[in-house]
Amino acid sequence: MTPSDYEYLRKLLKERSGLDLSADKQYLVESRLLPVARKAGLAGLTDLVQMLKGANAEQLVVDVVEAMTTNESFFYRDKLPFEHFCDTIMPALFNQRAAQRRIRIWCAAASTGQEPYSLAMCLKEMGSLTAGWRIEIIATDLSNEVLEKAKAGIYSQFEVQRGLPIQLLVKYFTQVGDAWQIAPDVRAMVQYRPLNLLGDFAHLGTFDVVFCRNVLIYFDQETKSGVLDRIARITDRDGYLVLGAAETVIGLTDSFKPVNDRRGLYAPNAVVKASGPVKAPPALRIVAGAR
Repeated sequence: MTPSDYEYLRKLLKERSGLDLSADKQYLVESRLLPVARKAGLAGLTDLVQMLKGANAEQLVVDVVEAMTTNESFFYRDKLPFEHFCDTIMPALFNQRAAQRRIRIWCAAASTGQEPYSLAMCLKEMGSLTAGWRIEIIATDLSNEVLEKAKAGIYSQFEVQRGLPIQLLVKYFTQVGDAWQIAPDVRAMVQYRPLNLLGDFAHLGTFDVVFCRNVLIYFDQETKSGVLDRIARITDRDGYLVLGAAETVIGLTDSFKPVNDRRGLYAPNAVVKASGPVKAPPALRIVAGAR
């Protein structure tokens, strides 16, 4: 692959997915895109770039973007965000939304579904606390391929061993051959939709909680700021934003502020949550601590 080929791919990936590749990541591009080239019957990446520049290349562009997008995910990843969900977010929303009895949650980079299904299992474990409530989980991702896997809810033995407590595996999964499928009632709690975070997503409506974890780290500063500002516009003024462990709003936007003593948890700037601990019902705390 020539330097000009790599520059073309860098520009294409940034425009289509927000992925901001540094100049020294050519090895990564080669390792991920050579299989795409071979699948298309091409000799190498130079031929791939030429085809991308031609007419009717949209499906090939999609294949390239999906191959370069990192889709690693696992159940209850990093644990702390799910503790915040159970101990802080949901108790507050049960109180604040008592009149409407409706809560909307958005997982903005759902990948293969482990994050939204982890949230769905958290809600299941709350039992009667959610009775009479309409709680929606909207899960989106750029990649249609991973969304199809998420909808099926089928995971390998390795995937269910990564972060999923054994008691929840037994309770909410059925063994299918060498794999495990999450229960139909849990799958039904999540709506999957394709979405590019670089575009407008106002059509999704307003949310009480937004999980946007481990995706901003791949964007440049300007793109991060734009995504966060657009998220702020569809987050309720007393809602919450949850970011990944290596992500922050500091220096990127004034639309959100950190919630004191809750690492990775943010509130719209108009209303910053009280820093004192919120006592969660026992059922919520059990789920948060399960490993």
